[in-house]
Amino acid sequence: MVSHSGLITVMTRAARKAAPRLRRDFGEVEQLQVSRKGPADFVSMADEQAERTLVEELRHARPDWGMLLEEGGAIEGDPNKPRWVIDPIDGTSNFLHGIPHFAISIAVQEARPGGQGWGEISHGLVYNPITDESFWAEKGRGAWLQDRRLRVSSRRDLSEALIATGVPYKGHGDLERFQRIMAAVGPEVAGIRRFGSAALDLAWVAAGRYDGFWEEELQPWDIAAGLILVREAGGFVTDFRGGSADPAKGQVLAANEALHSRLHKLLAGALRT
Repeated sequence: MVSHSGLITVMTRAARKAAPRLRRDFGEVEQLQVSRKGPADFVSMADEQAERTLVEELRHARPDWGMLLEEGGAIEGDPNKPRWVIDPIDGTSNFLHGIPHFAISIAVQEARPGGQGWGEISHGLVYNPITDESFWAEKGRGAWLQDRRLRVSSRRDLSEALIATGVPYKGHGDLERFQRIMAAVGPEVAGIRRFGSAALDLAWVAAGRYDGFWEEELQPWDIAAGLILVREAGGFVTDFRGGSADPAKGQVLAANEALHSRLHKLLAGALRT
């Protein structure tokens, strides 16, 4: 059995406590009460209930930590302590359409010295309640799927690479910009997939299922846990121009070293046109 820190235990316990209700509601998806939160952006009662459960569990374990929540926004804590970054259902549209590809995402973001804002992600967990797959990572201790060590893909040839992305949809994203990138990347790779959960996309890059991933206009809770998963699995994570992949930027390019360099050139070239 792989040993891990108490924080991973706390995160896993919280995710597993929220999961049974999500599975029940997923099985009765047609009965869910759903309200419109914005253009093509839905929030279900299941989403809100899962967030409440996560907040209760995590607050019990670390009562003085702040939180950044998809539904509840920012909750202030001790500015010198870390905070939780939480997405109760990443892939809500999949959930509401009965597609079993969604995840609970929890990350720990460290405070900068002197309470001067937020720094690196030190722990991450992405848990799929339907498949019972738990992807987790700690800074300096690797990335894992349950008790199996994860490594990013070793492929070096783009023509053999399967790449994941997110596609602009109603009210979200710049379609013309996306089409320029797609025109540059598409002819060079073996395939492109859009499964609808950035957290799981990044976890699958860490697991070597995908060879790379790019997307922008994401929220911090979509990607915080996934960023450390890829890094701890030996991958490279940046923004489109090779800069730091800060969760607040919402722009991610992830792959192994060789493919990241090639994808970066393709994206940078597309954005110059």
